[in-house]
Parts: sequence; structure tokens; C-alpha cells
Amino acid sequence: METSRLNNHFLIAMPSLEDGNFSQSVTYICEHDDNGALGITINRPSEIILASIFEQLDIQCNNPEIQQQHVFIGGPVVQDRGFILHSPTGHWDSSIKITDEIALSTSKDILEAIAHKEGPDHTLITLGYAGWAPGQLEYELSQNAWLSCPATLDIIFNTPVELRWEKAAKSIGIDLQLLSQDMGHA
Repeated sequence: METSRLNNHFLIAMPSLEDGNFSQSVTYICEHDDNGALGITINRPSEIILASIFEQLDIQCNNPEIQQQHVFIGGPVVQDRGFILHSPTGHWDSSIKITDEIALSTSKDILEAIAHKEGPDHTLITLGYAGWAPGQLEYELSQNAWLSCPATLDIIFNTPVELRWEKAAKSIGIDLQLLSQDMGHA
């Protein structure tokens, strides 16, 4: 049923979700279909900086500002593989166009362009992604583990990392601080 698809939506972890990978997280859903779902968590910076990624891939970058950018933990699946959420979509190798404004790429050519200040205007670089088997995300939603809402580029790329969880919820009128940790339990 196409109306239940959550492509280009945020999954906002409910305060009661205590899974270490997703507690207080906001995950951008890139794909959601009968095969499951794939998303990128947008508010989990890692200790890794781009300079070390560039070094591993033998990419030259002489811009300290770019080199010092933090790589995010995109989710618990294949954390040794890089994913770049970006806008505008552009024409990069190995890209999935999610909307007319945003794409997910996994190729070295986009990283080389970023290193040389020729990449997309907005990027969020992660290691790993969040994945759900067929029916798993629907089940978790039915168990009130997540809120969902339409995604915005502003929250992904312009909102300070520490404010993304609350701002995503507030975009649909929900103040997470007012929700009980024990919601749904008698």
C-alpha cells in the first residue's frame, strides 16, 4: 500500500526507546518498500573526522575546515561503509535519488569533489546505515517506538546536531520533554 511508505520522512525515537543505536535519534528514511527500509541517522556524530576518511581513500584535501568535519554514525548496519546524504542531487556514481532535492551516494567521486570544494552544497557523511527487514519498521511503529513526520532539508543540514531530535518532533507539534518514559505501560 503506497500511502504507508515513509520515503523522505524522519523517524523520531520516542523517549521510551532505549536501544543504544537509536535512543533520542532522528533517522532519515531513504527507501521504504516491500523489502524493508533503509535510513540514515542524522544526529549521531562520531569521533571520526573526514581527514581520516580521506587518508584511507588516498584523497587529497588541503582545506582544514573540510578535514575537521565529523563523520556521523548512520546506523548499526555495515559501519565500515560510507554513505553521503546530500543536496542537490547532482550526478554522482552510485546514487539513489530520494527526492528532486536530496540523494544518497556511496561513491568515491563525491568524496573527491567534497575534498576539493566541488561537491554538493549540503552533505551529511556517515559510516553505516539503519535497516529494517520487511514488516519490521511497521511493527516498531505499531509498538510506538517511533514518531514519523515529513523530512525537511533544514533539519538535516542546517539545524545543530544536538537540536535535531527535538526540532523534528516539534515540526509536528510534539514536545518530547512532555512525553513520559513509561508511555503505553500501565
